[in-house]
Amino acid sequence: MFTRRRFLETSALALGALTLPGCASKKTSPFRISLNVSTIRTYKLPVDRQIDVCGAAGFDGIELWMSDIQEYRNKGGSFSDLTAKLKNNSLVLENIIGFAQWSADDPDKRNEGVKQMQHEMEITAVLGGKHIAAPVMGISQFDRSRSDEYAERFLRIIEAGKVIGVTPLLEIWGPGTLSKLADAVHMTIATGHPDANLLLDFYHLYRGGNSFDSLNLIDVARLPVFHMNDYPAAPPREQIKDSDRIYPGDGICPFDKLIPLLYKGGFRGSFSVELFNEGYCRNNTVEQVLATTLEKTRGVLKI
Repeated sequence: MFTRRRFLETSALALGALTLPGCASKKTSPFRISLNVSTIRTYKLPVDRQIDVCGAAGFDGIELWMSDIQEYRNKGGSFSDLTAKLKNNSLVLENIIGFAQWSADDPDKRNEGVKQMQHEMEITAVLGGKHIAAPVMGISQFDRSRSDEYAERFLRIIEAGKVIGVTPLLEIWGPGTLSKLADAVHMTIATGHPDANLLLDFYHLYRGGNSFDSLNLIDVARLPVFHMNDYPAAPPREQIKDSDRIYPGDGICPFDKLIPLLYKGGFRGSFSVELFNEGYCRNNTVEQVLATTLEKTRGVLKI
């Protein structure tokens, strides 16, 4: 008989499972932990091997680079084989990293960039992915007086992606053209499209001089993926580089504040670890780097 006491005991066990330290199961975590393969690019592994080592390490998802996928194809690999590997490794294809100049000021470059983005979104869809990174490429300096014009360019690839079934995510780069969350939010709202969305990153928000409190002002529940990384106190924010990113929890990023903020706001997507720290790869095997990455990320997320 399922008594009230039994109900309370069952509920307590379920709640305990949600906060069990060191548990890797998706069923006991509100988030997925994924890997952006930038973290292991120093090893120069082919994309099929990237998928295998990521799956073996215990990640829930993966972000692949379009350049690696195209190189794999040029050497005779097939999309169906990659799709099978993703499935066999139980990996969600969180996002594809590409660098099409869809936003270029030069009309010819912009048109070519849109075509490239369309092609890359088609590949993403074939592989079972639903998102592709859309950093602002081809603009040397962000001009706020032209924000609505930039939004129209973003809208163009959103509408193209709608037909394909892939959503481009407007990506902020701390040292890049689009570095301010406020500018990115303006662009997404100005498109007037319900699928307009962002790709955020702890390091890039910090590097761009953004206030983390600004995250309270956006609907983080809509974000499918959030790039996970940490950064040291030195060098200063204005001088820090991509290669200075470090394992989550080893730096000064206020995760104790940010993870609860994102959770309270409804974020239930993927924290995808994106590092460019070649020192980690020089001194460790790929398996060691991935094991440390997963362990550090679990510690930060308290799962």
